[in-house]
Amino acid sequence: MTQAGSLTPAGSHLAKGVVADAGFANAALIALDWGTTSLRAYLYDNDGQVLATRASPAGIMNLPRSAEQGGFDAAFDDVCGAWLDAARGVPVIAAGMVGSAQGWLEAPYVDAPASADALVSGLVRVQAACGATLHIVPGILQRGELPNVMRGEETQIFGALSEDANAADHGMRALIGLPGTHAKWAVVQAGRIERFHTFMTGEVFAALREHTILGRTMATPDRPDTEAFLHGVSIAREKGQAGMLATVFSARTLGLTGQLARDELPDYLSGLLIGHELAGLDAVLTQQQSSLAAQSLRLIGNEALCERYRLALAQFGCTQAELVKQATERGLWRVASQAGLVNPAAHAARAG
Repeated sequence: MTQAGSLTPAGSHLAKGVVADAGFANAALIALDWGTTSLRAYLYDNDGQVLATRASPAGIMNLPRSAEQGGFDAAFDDVCGAWLDAARGVPVIAAGMVGSAQGWLEAPYVDAPASADALVSGLVRVQAACGATLHIVPGILQRGELPNVMRGEETQIFGALSEDANAADHGMRALIGLPGTHAKWAVVQAGRIERFHTFMTGEVFAALREHTILGRTMATPDRPDTEAFLHGVSIAREKGQAGMLATVFSARTLGLTGQLARDELPDYLSGLLIGHELAGLDAVLTQQQSSLAAQSLRLIGNEALCERYRLALAQFGCTQAELVKQATERGLWRVASQAGLVNPAAHAARAG
């Protein structure tokens, strides 16, 4: 994801000169993308443009001290303290695992189908020790025999949809993919997240690579091997009818027989798992009278990983996969705007 503004390492407050250089007189919002392993903060101006960003490894499972000892306050103050000192009263919004049961304060899930307004209605508030109030965005729960949840991705999705106001008004259906540790695929229509699917592709790859016999014969390549990756995708698509469990052992046997080199095996395994993910998604879409080949979809996430998915999707006939940049930033600003936390006209009048 492309970030705007300056990136200042966590560990000490921003110097006053840096705050001034960031145009803090026009600051309208502080927004946090607070996940399990990291925290990223965004400083916005009156027009929703990101003036500066800060990053920290203080995710909810990596706080500087325990939550009971004020770990959330410490992490928040470390990353945003100087911004808050320079602009008293600037609103703060946060999304991600900070609103989970293990987070600062639980923001109960809202039910799918869900609109951005539903997220606004589900905001919860926690007051930090410094006096600032954080507005925490809820996740989304899809009920059923196999319930599904997302927390953080919903904000990114609405950030992507913010570019499509006209399409949303006309009720157009779209598919949005968020590759990662737990890949999400969301069907959106008329500005709502209708339903979504989760594939534990990234976590399964890491587990197989690091903790099973498959990793014993693998070597880390100097650079990504696209040919080996697409070979894995092809095997999943063409030979994967019995499922992943029936094909994944080939990540060992192709090495034992010399058909793949040791440093080709990690990319082959990656392609195999992503191929099975997309085959499963295609099967679900087919049940809904659609297919991957018929989709004009968008991808949100790490650019290199999204490029891998774009190549894999092409093997399934989907050649219209667009990368959405700055979805997190846009989503946080959108929810804050709809919640009335920011008022560009009022901020502009105050600055004048």
